[in-house]
Amino acid sequence: MPPNKLYTDLSGYYDFMCADIDYQTQSQGVRRLHQLLGSDGCRHLDLACGTGPHIRHFVGFGYQSQGLDINQPMLDRAALRCPEAGFILGDMCDSELDGPYDLVTCFLYSLHYSSNIDQLKSCIANVHNALSTNGVFCFNAVDKTRINNSLWVTHTAEHEGARFEFSSGWYYPGYGDRQALKLSIRRTVGDTTESWQDEHPMVALTFGELRDILAPWFEVHVFEHDYGRIVPWDRHSGNALFACVKI
Repeated sequence: MPPNKLYTDLSGYYDFMCADIDYQTQSQGVRRLHQLLGSDGCRHLDLACGTGPHIRHFVGFGYQSQGLDINQPMLDRAALRCPEAGFILGDMCDSELDGPYDLVTCFLYSLHYSSNIDQLKSCIANVHNALSTNGVFCFNAVDKTRINNSLWVTHTAEHEGARFEFSSGWYYPGYGDRQALKLSIRRTVGDTTESWQDEHPMVALTFGELRDILAPWFEVHVFEHDYGRIVPWDRHSGNALFACVKI
């Protein structure tokens, strides 16, 4: 199955697949980081915005928000959810971002959707160029050396008479700069069950490697992956929240 095909075909189910995500807390946490580290501007861009749940909250905070995503069906749903925002079809690694923005966000580990290190560097350069003075780039990331291939997250949801089971997990082979996000979806209606399996290739790197890439462009702050409080990264956990101020 080609990359992103599952998301395109099942865009109508995407919000159910992510039903356990606390979008409000994530958005509030990043807003606090922007208030602490950045300027008081309110021009916002959300990369890989999906159906726009984070943008819905940022618009509520008073931001002038735009979203960018590679899948038009996602953007169609985002526009219905957030008619006040603007939406752009494009690849975050290849698109020139208009700007200037005071805050650029990239939630749900989506920065890893860069296909390789060079593409990741291109994405970071694009963000830097699009940010205003003291603008903030905020995203979460996973360290490839701390990925547990056997750890999966699963939840269920009911929709229009069907029961869905969604599972996802990271996979890293132990070498190189490629990892994958593995997805499994099962839909049961009565006695009939359909299932989809998909694997999204992603760039893999350590936090040290990521900081080295960011350092020429940003003042880099790394925090624990806890949107409810601002705590410096403990240097042991494999997930972290990066807040990067343009220099």
